This record gives sequence, structure tokens and C-alpha cells, in this order.
Amino acid sequence: MFASWALTRGLAGAIHHEDFPEALESLKQRRETPGSWFYKACDGKLIDEDLNDEGNRFAQFYYAEADGQLIIRAGSFLADYEATFPEFDDLYSVTDTWESFDRLSPIIDRRFQEWRNLTRLD
Repeated sequence: MFASWALTRGLAGAIHHEDFPEALESLKQRRETPGSWFYKACDGKLIDEDLNDEGNRFAQFYYAEADGQLIIRAGSFLADYEATFPEFDDLYSVTDTWESFDRLSPIIDRRFQEWRNLTRLD
């Protein structure tokens, strides 16, 4: 859901604007679910070219890693994802719907704004 969030928030890389504008518009118009769109348009992998510079910097901050492994720390994507969907047994069981996206998006929006405020102080 993070990729769909980022691309609907103006953080799409040039490849989506230049090579796949119809797919990007399809996402914005919610013609298919966020996960379905991500697997179709990005082969299920978020890579640097999917995001612009600001999007990549935020993704690196928000996805906490240690020794090449994603970790769950307060304020990280995984922690926010788990806290948003406590009724699911694991992260992969969350329903791929716009309703789920709309539950998670305000949390990511807040983290993004917090990150922007932090980076302005540097």
C-alpha cells in the first residue's frame, strides 16, 4: 500500500509520468485495488525509479532496516501497518481494498509531514 500511497501523493518517479501515465491515472481514479495495481504496474517490487527523490528519501526513512532486514520500530511503516490493522493475524492478510488504503493513508500522511518537518530542521 505504501507505493500506491506515494504515487497518489505526487511522489511518483519519472517512469510513471513519462512511460506509464495511463497506469498512474488508473491508480488515482481507483480503477483497481492498490495492491492489484502495484503488482501489475510494478511487478510487486518498489524500486528507486518508482519514486521521485523526495519519495525515495522518505521511503528510506520510513522503512527501517538493520543488517538488510526490515525491522519494526516505533514510527516505521511496519509498526504503523500493524497498529492500523490489529484484527489481522499477519501483514499479508490485510484486505487489498481502498477501504484499507483509506485507513492507513492518514497515518502515512502524518509520518510524511513529520519527516518533512524534521528534514527542514537539518
